Amino acid sequence: MNTLKQDARFIVATTIGNAMEWYDFIAFGFLLAIIAHHFFPSGNATTPYLMAAATFGVSFVARPLGGILLGIYADRAGRKPALILVLGMMTVATAIVGLSPDYASIGVAASLLLVFARILQGISAGGEFGSATAMLFEQAPPNRAGLYGSFQMFTQAVAGFLASVAGFAVTRYLSAEQLDAWGWRLPILAGLLIGPVGWYLRHGLEEPAAFRAVRERARREPLGSTLRQYWKPLLIAGGLVGGITVLQFTLAVFMPAYGVQYLKLSPSLPFLAIVIAGPVRMIMCVVCGALSDRFGRTNVMTAGYLSILVCTYPLFAWVVHAPSFERLLSAEIVFSILSAACLGPISTALAEIFPTAIRATAMSITYNVSSTIFGGFTPFMLTWLIHSMNDLLAPAYYVIAGSLLGLAASLLLARSTFTGVVAGSGSTS
Repeated sequence: MNTLKQDARFIVATTIGNAMEWYDFIAFGFLLAIIAHHFFPSGNATTPYLMAAATFGVSFVARPLGGILLGIYADRAGRKPALILVLGMMTVATAIVGLSPDYASIGVAASLLLVFARILQGISAGGEFGSATAMLFEQAPPNRAGLYGSFQMFTQAVAGFLASVAGFAVTRYLSAEQLDAWGWRLPILAGLLIGPVGWYLRHGLEEPAAFRAVRERARREPLGSTLRQYWKPLLIAGGLVGGITVLQFTLAVFMPAYGVQYLKLSPSLPFLAIVIAGPVRMIMCVVCGALSDRFGRTNVMTAGYLSILVCTYPLFAWVVHAPSFERLLSAEIVFSILSAACLGPISTALAEIFPTAIRATAMSITYNVSSTIFGGFTPFMLTWLIHSMNDLLAPAYYVIAGSLLGLAASLLLARSTFTGVVAGSGSTS
């Protein structure tokens, strides 16, 4: 029992920053319309929303820089100091967004302060995934690496669930005037509760033995050498991340705004749909991570992408034809199950590609560059696509494109020889 408690504490300490990062991103995405009104006022109804969506994307532009700097720091100074540093930066960025005066109070300075906070959040988030995933993978028993790694995506699902609960609560129980005046800040400020808990837990972490064994070599590994030697696995890993990023940001982050703005549902209902579907995604991420230990990472991910390719267009068409809470909820539950097959195994699949000495740096680079390209401007891109194509099914086309990318990367990984796990099971050092 003591070992079980220690394992649980280790997993929570390692993944709690990921939860904070995604809670912040998702809550900000949910509140884009209100944030647009407060920080980017304009006489045009569409321009403020596009400006807020671009600010959402700015944090992703900063992520590759954070990924490089903090990934190198994690590979040289250690996983633990990197994880503590990024959590502190995230906490500061969240506090700025939640407490900043709006445009009506301080003018354009409010817009600039918001952009600064999003850049700081992006830099800190850039170092979180690579450092935390490296720590998880290197500490996991070899036959349970997929299970351990799945908790990275489990915490993303938890973050989405909690952000949806917060969004549902403020849209359901506050009046429109209260929500616009101060209620929109509550979901963001709630994220600050994670910071002190995570800081305390992460101070109790120990560096994995696998990393300690190669620390001196890691300190001598130049970034240029990593990019030249591992360009092929970096590209494949980027495709894997691109696929799940499109799924995450379209099906989880964008859907509440899509449901309200385009399907004309009551503001609280899309949040409620994600609240109900959230636990399904959480459970299935862990289940699929465990299945990947038995059947292989690429086999499980390939099955997930193929299923999404088959179901996406019919589900979106069904919801758009007669928008209702029941249809949106049904679609979210199906997408939660299918996308979990892609999400559950991916953290471990990425960690297995790269050797220990450069693992945090390589994963941080590929994860953040790909997230920036395929995820950061998803709300902006989807808004633009819907208006330019005059087609409410535009998000379905975007999901299909992302699924094709993820499927291609999964198939390439299955045929590659640069990992010790051609079929995607087991662990390497």
